[in-house]
Amino acid sequence: MTNATTLTEKATPRGKFPHIKRAGDFLFVSGTSSRRKDNSFAGVEVDAMGTTHLDIREQTRAVIENIRDVLAAEGATLTDCVEITSYLVDMNDFAGYNEVWAEFFDEHGPTRTTVAVHQLPHPHLRVEMRAVAYKPRI
Repeated sequence: MTNATTLTEKATPRGKFPHIKRAGDFLFVSGTSSRRKDNSFAGVEVDAMGTTHLDIREQTRAVIENIRDVLAAEGATLTDCVEITSYLVDMNDFAGYNEVWAEFFDEHGPTRTTVAVHQLPHPHLRVEMRAVAYKPRI
C-alpha cells in the first residue's frame, strides 16, 4: 500500500510530486531544500549593495529541519531515516555542511551519500537532500 502527501505548511513542490510517499513501512522524502513556504530561502542574505551571501551551514540546517517536518506528517522522526543523499553545488562547502550534519546525526544515523552537482533548481541553493526512512505502520 502506498500513499503520497503534499504538505500545505511547506513550500509547494516545483513540479507534480509529493513531499513524501509511503510504500509499506518505508517513507521516501522528495528532494528538499532550504526554501520556505513564502518561497524565500534560509541561508540567503542580500546586502545593501546587492551582493548575495549564501550560508551553507544555515541552508543545511534548514534542509534537515524541513526533512524532519515532512517526516512528522507520517509520524516519523529523523531517527527513522535509514539513508540520505545530499547534493552540493560546491564541494568547498563540504566542511560546513558536514559540521551541521553532525548536529543532527552521528555514526549510528542514516547512511549518507554526498555528491557534487552542476546546479540546483534555484541559483541561491547550495544543498538539497532526499531521504528514505523506515517507520512501520502502527
